[in-house]
Amino acid sequence: MASKNFDIAQHRFVPKHSVVSERELKKLLGQYALKDLPKILVDDPMIQLLNAKDGDVIKIERNSLTAGKTIFYRRVVNA
Repeated sequence: MASKNFDIAQHRFVPKHSVVSERELKKLLGQYALKDLPKILVDDPMIQLLNAKDGDVIKIERNSLTAGKTIFYRRVVNA
């Protein structure tokens, strides 16, 4: 059983998550012809930690030994 004091964001296998600002989202949507983003559930532990809400866009930054830094975007959904 996991400790309630464990900070999942500090785990080495959990990539950096952040809520995208309105300004960054407008820039992103203007730069790419996105119709829909992949989804992430509102009850995901990292989404709860960020206090993100349904409709927010999350930026996920992953480090890779072969690809360097990769960035993914997900829209928060309520299932």
